[in-house]
Amino acid sequence: MALNLELKIKVKSFDEFEKILNDINANYVGIINQKDIYYKFKNGLLKLRVENNSYTLIKYLRNEKNKRWSNYELLELKGKNPEKYLKEILQEEIIVKKKRKLYLFNNTRIHLDEVSSLGKFLELETLLIGDKNDATKRFIEIKNILGLNDYQEIRKSYKNLLEEK
Repeated sequence: MALNLELKIKVKSFDEFEKILNDINANYVGIINQKDIYYKFKNGLLKLRVENNSYTLIKYLRNEKNKRWSNYELLELKGKNPEKYLKEILQEEIIVKKKRKLYLFNNTRIHLDEVSSLGKFLELETLLIGDKNDATKRFIEIKNILGLNDYQEIRKSYKNLLEEK
């Protein structure tokens, strides 16, 4: 399983963050329209991510306490209609739709997400490449650059936030 360190905060605007990301020459990947279909799964989170004609099944095991390390596995799906196929064999729980602006900086994915029915969020996902100390250092660096220390961290998935609405 892959491992990354995550952070999620709610924001009112992306403007100041986009300015900082441009100033530090973060790599702007583009806008991605995503639909995440969450399925009933007793050992963490299981979702199908639909992006254009691409389908990825993602399994998460998260530590919701202290630092938010996330173990995850990706499974690329091919075929006529993976979404319909899974609907016939798995129980859907909730669907999350979002428009994501994706930036990359020092092996950290920076997501500026507009989530239907929830609002705007900024997420960081720092990929573990060497050891946890290295990933933590890179994570803290981008967190400080973006000035995120004064924001309330959200330790829940969009799925959980929608279910609480």
